[in-house]
Amino acid sequence: MYFNSNIKFLRKRRGRTQDDVAFALEMKRSTLSGYENNVAKPSVEVLLAFSEYFKVAIDTLLKINLAELPESQMRQIENGYDVYIRGSNIRVLATTIDSENHEHIELVSEKAKAGYTSGFADPEYIKVLPTFKLPFLSRERKYRTFQITGDSMLPIPDKSFVTGEYVENWQYIKDGQPCIVLTMDEGIVFKIVENKIETEGKIILHSLNTLYEPFEIDIQEVKEVWKFVNYISSEMPDRNVEKDELVSEVRALRQEVKAIQMKLKL
Repeated sequence: MYFNSNIKFLRKRRGRTQDDVAFALEMKRSTLSGYENNVAKPSVEVLLAFSEYFKVAIDTLLKINLAELPESQMRQIENGYDVYIRGSNIRVLATTIDSENHEHIELVSEKAKAGYTSGFADPEYIKVLPTFKLPFLSRERKYRTFQITGDSMLPIPDKSFVTGEYVENWQYIKDGQPCIVLTMDEGIVFKIVENKIETEGKIILHSLNTLYEPFEIDIQEVKEVWKFVNYISSEMPDRNVEKDELVSEVRALRQEVKAIQMKLKL
């Protein structure tokens, strides 16, 4: 249990003295000191009081070592995205930081994608991934870069490196938002998301390349979501006009094939 260290951490993080917190919670400073030093055990009423004061769920205060969370996750909790309050399972993101406590951008290459599906929550796996910095991105948010393969997201070229911002609360994913989505069955996919979580408990994933049909994913199968930020590629995208013409030709060809198959069945 991390209650004693967490309330001390939150108090100092917010620049409050023991007198400040004790006065706000209508208790003696010595009582607060006892909680912080793990000498006294809090009652349910005391837990509720601290939870309300810091706007952090009781489960979070008890079960999560807040001092070890990266700054991006602490800011999410402080901004109201405490997943225990929202009634879902806690997702503690494994991450790496530099000597100044700034988070790296980890790189998941094509070869590393299979291992990432099973090791995404393992700090020992994450820390061996290559890392880099993009100076124009915010230090207050968490980013990770994934190498995509295939032509389903053309005109973004095959083998591009796509950077995403970590999404804690999936409810707020906007329809039409490009995202890197990790599921145990599909692995890492880069798609346009249609959000049906609230009404149907699922998301529908669409490709930019219209030759690919959209498909559904039950939200319980989703492990991580990263909102698209940018991509890096050594290739120049082809002209969209040519691709549109090719799509039309392939569609027409498919229709001709279907018509021939129907005639053969007759």
